[in-house]
Amino acid sequence: MIGMKIFGAYFLLLILAISPTYAQVLLQGKISSGGNPLSYANVAIEGSSEGTYTDKNGEFSLETMLTGEQKLVISEIGYRTQTKVINLNEVANKILHLGAISLLEDALGLEEVVVTGTMKETFVSSSPVKIDVVTSRYLEQTIAPTNIVEGISLVNGVQEVVACGVCFTNSISINGLPGPYTAILMDGTPMYGNLASVYGLNGIPTQIIDRFEVIKGPSSTLYGSEAVAGVINIITKDPAKQPLLSVDLMGTSHLESFGNIALAPQVGSWDGYVGLNYAYINDFDDDNQDGFGDNVNLDRISLFTKWSQQRKDRKKTTISAKYFYEDRRNGVEAFLKDRAYRTLRGSDEIYGESIYTNRFELFGTYELPTSSYFKLDYSFSHHKQNSYYGADFYQADQTIGFTNFIWNPSTENHDVVVGATARYQSYDDNTIATEVAQNGNIVNQPDHQFIPGVFVQDEWDVTRRFTVLAGSRLDVYENHGAIFSPRLNAKYKPGEWTTFRANLGTGFRLVNLFTEDHAFVTGQRTVEILEDLQPERSYNAAVNLNHVYTLGNSQGMVDVDVFYTYFTNKIIPDYDTPGKILYANTDGFAVTKGIGVSVNHQFQFPLSLNIGVNIQDVTETEPNAEGIDETRHIEFASRWSSVSTANYHWKKPNITFAYTLRMTGPMALPEVYDLDENGQQLPTSRPIESTLFGLHNIQVTKQFSPAFQLYGGVQNLFDYRQEISPLVGFDDPNAVPGFSSYFDTSYAFSPLHGREVYLGFRWNLSR
Repeated sequence: MIGMKIFGAYFLLLILAISPTYAQVLLQGKISSGGNPLSYANVAIEGSSEGTYTDKNGEFSLETMLTGEQKLVISEIGYRTQTKVINLNEVANKILHLGAISLLEDALGLEEVVVTGTMKETFVSSSPVKIDVVTSRYLEQTIAPTNIVEGISLVNGVQEVVACGVCFTNSISINGLPGPYTAILMDGTPMYGNLASVYGLNGIPTQIIDRFEVIKGPSSTLYGSEAVAGVINIITKDPAKQPLLSVDLMGTSHLESFGNIALAPQVGSWDGYVGLNYAYINDFDDDNQDGFGDNVNLDRISLFTKWSQQRKDRKKTTISAKYFYEDRRNGVEAFLKDRAYRTLRGSDEIYGESIYTNRFELFGTYELPTSSYFKLDYSFSHHKQNSYYGADFYQADQTIGFTNFIWNPSTENHDVVVGATARYQSYDDNTIATEVAQNGNIVNQPDHQFIPGVFVQDEWDVTRRFTVLAGSRLDVYENHGAIFSPRLNAKYKPGEWTTFRANLGTGFRLVNLFTEDHAFVTGQRTVEILEDLQPERSYNAAVNLNHVYTLGNSQGMVDVDVFYTYFTNKIIPDYDTPGKILYANTDGFAVTKGIGVSVNHQFQFPLSLNIGVNIQDVTETEPNAEGIDETRHIEFASRWSSVSTANYHWKKPNITFAYTLRMTGPMALPEVYDLDENGQQLPTSRPIESTLFGLHNIQVTKQFSPAFQLYGGVQNLFDYRQEISPLVGFDDPNAVPGFSSYFDTSYAFSPLHGREVYLGFRWNLSR
């Protein structure tokens, strides 16, 4: 018994003697940039599951049981990642004070983490796929957009396209291709195709956006149909990095009001983010004197929540939900005054367009707790539209369910991604799109599709400087059979600061005409589908050169893109037959080709410049009545465009000045004819090509404290407006305005919204 006690005491002393070797070490420090603390910066020990975030003062504390030499990685989006080597065996009193750590702004964007190109996290500089990244911080400092459509204007070669001069529906065009050719993703899942691509994009407020990533060129290998022109992946905010309470309110000189309020609670192991966004526009302006409002009126509410679990294995679990409601309207003044549209919807005497949109979304990610990397992405959306275009009623419902199961096995030189997808989509409306003939009767038959698919890609590091990415996808459609989409990417780095990328890819797209072309209801035309429409196919080749240079003590980056895409089976609406729109797969082809050049320069003093120019030729070729091929430019695809920004930070008063210039070159326009005083079409059409125009914006942001900032600016500084009305036939003396057989809303190619002054503030309450 005594021997056991002696042994126990000896064992206890032995444990006490060696325990300091395994005691916790406390790491402490403060992260800042330009003298300002960085809240929610990430601090992690490389190769481990141990990490933390900085608080509102930029300070952090991290306990670790690790020993020996370790690498501490400090990172934050928009800043250059910094790595510190620390020796945990040489820490006095088990507290390691790292002091003040300053991060430099990543003006060139090379240290941004991206996921869209390969479905896994990698740095921009390391990705074999060319990706443009825009962060929420850059958006706020530059133009303070209220939704994704406004923010996308900062990317060279990407722009908003307006489809209707009354309800101002819009979409996002990449390299001159129509908006429905662009796949819009939320956290990597496709959710905004078809009906949502017309009225859902304005319901993505910048409040929920951490950053968005843009890939130009077909990406159907990873993302399936609609990823023909490119992909825009919206990465939502990480709840763990958000302040407890945040408020952002803005008003404009056009009597518009926009607001965001969000809470970020913590419940057990879950970090949450709950936000409300609203927009209110209820002012009638008619500066072009066509009798119709120059800007849409609307009431918009968007509710968003996201929850992420802090798991011990540092695997990701997120679940997000969003509800979007919009009451959008425009028309003649009598339709809008005192909200008369509520009782006048569908009137055949007072013209107006009224669109009620209800949309619900659920999406998230779950990483399996396995040694190999397995991930499940999922999404569900239901979109309901109830609308009147004059006296024409259009009602539509769309439901999309999507799952994506990904396995990422890796070897020393190969990084493989294997995936299986399942997509279910249902669409129903009150047009001929869902009508079929049965026993001599026309009955409604909603369109239901189940689309399974598989894909695989291999990123092979052939050498330290040369990487090849090859992939392929197979989707199976009930009506079209199996569709195969391969791609091949290569990256070569002849030196540390120069990168060449090459891309060969394919894309395909299934067309839902009535969710993409509202000309059949916004004008007085009937629709005829001349054949069973086959999927459109595209084949793309692109080359990218990226070079980082130094000029004295400053640095910059030159980025050059050369692209070529060839389309077959393209569906081109034919408006040449009076009173009709004819749809069929063209017997010809379409081509988009061009070059984009961007220069980004960061001076040693706090000034950054970004200048981008995109020159493109977007055409379609098809045989005429004599069988001779004729080529014409695709409408609303500008021959060239440019975007330039300048940001200067005045350090002492902590004020940021931003200037933005967006130039749009000539573009092909629809051939439309105005009416004479008798209501007959004039013999000469309106111009079928637009003229050059530019939009200048300025913004000033004053940071009073880490918690509060005031911002204001002027959009469209020089008050540019489209000189001619976007409407045709509005002045027919033989018909009530809007109800003429010649009425058409398709001649909208530039803003009608004049100069606008805005003022807002942001306030954050830290945890």
